Amino acid sequence: MGAQDCFSTQLIDVNGEFNVTGLHTFMKTAKLADLGLSYAIVAIMGPQSSGKSTLLNHLFGTNFREMDAFRGRNQTTKGIWIAKAVGIEPCTIVMDLEGTDGRERGEDDTAFEKQSALFALAISDIVLINMWCHDIGREQAANKPLLKTVFQVMMRLFSPRKTTLLFVIRDKTKTPLEHLEPVLREDIQKVEVTALSSYEEKEEQFKEQVAQLRQRFFHSIAPGGLAGDRRGAVPSSGFSFSAQQIWKVIKENRDLDLPAHKVMVATVRCEEIASDKLRRLTSDERWLALEEAVQSGPVPGFGKKLSSILDTYLSEYDMEAFYFDELVRKAKRQQLESKALQLVHPAYVTMLGHLRSKALESFKTHLEQSLRRGDGFAVSVRNCNQACMLEFDRSCADASIQQANWDASRLREKLLRDIEAYASSVRSAKLSETIANQEKKLDQALAAPVESLLEAGGKGTWASIRRLLKRETEAAISGFSSAVSGFELHQSTFDKMVQNLRDYARSIVEKKSREEAGKVLILMKDKFSSVFNHDKDSMPRVWTRKEDIRTITQYARSESLKLLSVMAAIRLDEKPDKIENVLFSSLMDGTVGVPYSQGRRIGDSVDPLASSSWAEIPLDKTLITPVQCKTLWRQFKSETDYSVTLANSAQICLVEIHGFKTVGIICMISYMESGMGVGANLHIQHEAYEKSNNWLPPPWAILAMIVLGFNEFMLLLRNPLYPMILFVVFLLAKALWVQMDIPGEFRHGYLAGVLSVTSRFLPTVMNLLRRLAEEAQGHPAPETPSPPHSLASHSLRTQTYQPNLSVSSSVPDSSVSTHISSTEGGVEYSSPQLTHRRGVNVEQAEFS
Repeated sequence: MGAQDCFSTQLIDVNGEFNVTGLHTFMKTAKLADLGLSYAIVAIMGPQSSGKSTLLNHLFGTNFREMDAFRGRNQTTKGIWIAKAVGIEPCTIVMDLEGTDGRERGEDDTAFEKQSALFALAISDIVLINMWCHDIGREQAANKPLLKTVFQVMMRLFSPRKTTLLFVIRDKTKTPLEHLEPVLREDIQKVEVTALSSYEEKEEQFKEQVAQLRQRFFHSIAPGGLAGDRRGAVPSSGFSFSAQQIWKVIKENRDLDLPAHKVMVATVRCEEIASDKLRRLTSDERWLALEEAVQSGPVPGFGKKLSSILDTYLSEYDMEAFYFDELVRKAKRQQLESKALQLVHPAYVTMLGHLRSKALESFKTHLEQSLRRGDGFAVSVRNCNQACMLEFDRSCADASIQQANWDASRLREKLLRDIEAYASSVRSAKLSETIANQEKKLDQALAAPVESLLEAGGKGTWASIRRLLKRETEAAISGFSSAVSGFELHQSTFDKMVQNLRDYARSIVEKKSREEAGKVLILMKDKFSSVFNHDKDSMPRVWTRKEDIRTITQYARSESLKLLSVMAAIRLDEKPDKIENVLFSSLMDGTVGVPYSQGRRIGDSVDPLASSSWAEIPLDKTLITPVQCKTLWRQFKSETDYSVTLANSAQICLVEIHGFKTVGIICMISYMESGMGVGANLHIQHEAYEKSNNWLPPPWAILAMIVLGFNEFMLLLRNPLYPMILFVVFLLAKALWVQMDIPGEFRHGYLAGVLSVTSRFLPTVMNLLRRLAEEAQGHPAPETPSPPHSLASHSLRTQTYQPNLSVSSSVPDSSVSTHISSTEGGVEYSSPQLTHRRGVNVEQAEFS
């Protein structure tokens, strides 16, 4: 690669104009934009005609214009030129500045040289100071005042950046370099120094020394390299814009004139003193120990200890900087104090954080203890809050730093918010617990009684439920009021909570009502079975000829219909309704319970149940719609008709013997509790019936009885009274056998059968004797015998109807055994019981 690959370009002309186009072309040809941070910038400054361009050309392989010594000494480089170093990695950009002290600029026109020097220091990583060996030790020739001023202005205009200064001593004399270097380091700290022989007199030696110096620029941006600090470097793609802005700031700056010598010295020296004190503070053992201790918890006397440490270094600064300019001294002291406080501020914030946490934990502990003693919640919160905030204020005063006027009010406000938030959470938890306890009591007090009242289905069911609801609700509200008296709740909040309790109590009743309505068909069948199979004394009925089955059936159905009317709607408000009247007038033909509606005629085509809502009943309070009631009633009748048929069959089966009547229940049909169908049960019992009619012993046994019992048989023939007595005993035994259903009692085991027969034997005998006596006198009495089993079908309990409860989803699902079929006349419910009825008819035909 030759010198033509350096792409030298004038960056700033002699008039100070920035060559934007030329810089863009240079960056494009030198491919600088793609380097990122892998580049370095080297600038050179020094007196005019001191060989700067020659040094750069030999050092970096550039082709800057050099002075022709045979044509005299004059200005060669005008403005600032830029080029790319050849053969050096990383990429190195070289800037050649116009020489200082040139006669072309004149003695007083030093603005450009100051601006160019400041520009070079601002953007360069390494600045070469080219100076003659015989100028070392001179105030002006070494450019020391210019460099100090430039450094000061650069610290004000730009972010601080460490730039390596490499002093190149030209035409080295016999004075050793180690004697020259201390002089330069005394003038300007942190510099690099190198010496070169005369180019004109010792050219070969000069080139060797330059080659050695060139090696120092390889890997200059690596750690420990010549470039030093790179934190202020900009990416290569932004170099053009950055250089333009820096030059613009330098050009527009009006305060670039050299300050007075006294102020300059004070500024530099006070900065050095302040930097030294800050460095010592950072590594102070007392401060480091205090900083470490505060990380783990509160430190007693934190403010006094830290104030003492800061006061030590501030006092030392005041003593050492006492004789410097007062304004500069005070300004630098403020800067030192500000930086020191910035250093210790995180520890102070950590200390306050510990104090806040400690105060909050103290509040929690004292509040819990106060509540355990039984104090009111609101009073406990106020007392604990005051005590904890007082302790926090005292701790903050102890942690305050004398040199700072830091305000802890924000942290105090945060502590107040934390205390309020915690108190609010505890208050909410306590109130929620109290409400949950009252709701649990309401569940226990309302659920089971409401279920019992609804299953009873009496005329005053809803009145009783309303009284129960009112009583238990008031009890819950009273308990709640006593429990929350110490919370000092706002009246509106208290009223809202009380209303929520009332609503919850109502919701329990409504939920239980919907659950019971979901099994209304089962309850109706249970009601019918209870009324139909038991008399007014709750004794099981015996279906003799004296029982009016029709009247009993109507009465049982009317009771079931009353239960349906109770389940049809929720009546927690004392408002009259006509649900029961409508149901009786429409479904019972006006024969039972409620007088027949006078407005109804035989040919009336208006069906009051052909509706999806009840009059004067809101839709959300409707449990069973009128049309559902009609469907339920039709299914209920179809599934209870079989019980009525069995009762009629049992009533026909009576035995009349020799002028007096005795009861012999020979058609007693019981349902098996295993869930078998009616037809299957009757078929099994019919087979048992046929076997019971064939109880004759085998022929050989009959012959043996005749031979062996001939003497006893002749004894009976000689005395006619014995056969009559035996016949009466036989009839009584047969009646007891049938009445007590001896085979049925022994179906579940011999022990259970013996116990059952023993307990029922005497009452049955007495009942038969009483009835025989009454029959003989001609004054029959109402029958109250106790049959072994109710004739009502146990399978009625296995049928479930699920009404359309669209207003709530809280009703549990019930198993529905009813089949639904669609016909032209509407929805029809067909039950498996109808099939059982057809099977029974067949079996009865076989019995006959």
